[in-house]
Amino acid sequence: MDQLLLEICTDSVASCREAEKGGAARVELCANLFEGGTTPTAGCIKIAREQVNIPIHVILRPRGGDFCYSDEEFAVMQHDLEVIKSLGADGVVIGILQADGSIDIARTAALIEQARPMKITFHRAFDMVADPFGAIEQLIALGVERILTSGLEKSALEGSELIAQLIQQAAGRIIIMPGGGITNRNIARLKRETGAVEFHLTAREKLPSPMTYRNHNAFMGGELRVPEYELAFTSAHKVAQTQKALQTS
Repeated sequence: MDQLLLEICTDSVASCREAEKGGAARVELCANLFEGGTTPTAGCIKIAREQVNIPIHVILRPRGGDFCYSDEEFAVMQHDLEVIKSLGADGVVIGILQADGSIDIARTAALIEQARPMKITFHRAFDMVADPFGAIEQLIALGVERILTSGLEKSALEGSELIAQLIQQAAGRIIIMPGGGITNRNIARLKRETGAVEFHLTAREKLPSPMTYRNHNAFMGGELRVPEYELAFTSAHKVAQTQKALQTS
């Protein structure tokens, strides 16, 4: 039987430490999880690499929104990839699409060649493709090791039927890793319904800001924003709970 493991999506050094403490096998390191994750700073990657021993896969995404990038944005990605590689990341998490919802083969291939020997995950840009079954074969041909997907739905549980079909089609040639809304309460069900062996989640908990003085008249980031006086970090306890639910299912 394949080893069951958790990848924890993090956006801070503290969350990376908590993920490792809770028993995660790997972290995906991002910034701006509110936007679905963007490339983290060099400082965050460097300090995380110094403080945790489990593999760190870093997302390569220059902005939120869609996954169809301009030439300038692709140039930024290429530069950021060199930084990620130089700081000792074990893997990179990428995703580039054409305007018609197909994989951008040429740019994806260029990033993979540049990234090696790091491992490659194709992230939830996959959930925006027009033909997921065709896209899998293209990513296998490109040498991608793993696809992160919610089954083209809001959550992995809602997309479990398609995820199961994708895993069957993959037949061990590429890892299909469910992600999206996974918790200790539903991971056993998702495992049963899909046959997946790797799972992606945040396991976050909200914590109050340490600020004692608070100005509620000004705020950062516009109307759609994370509250200034509310912090969120991965919880080692939640990771451990989810790990236990997965391993005993």
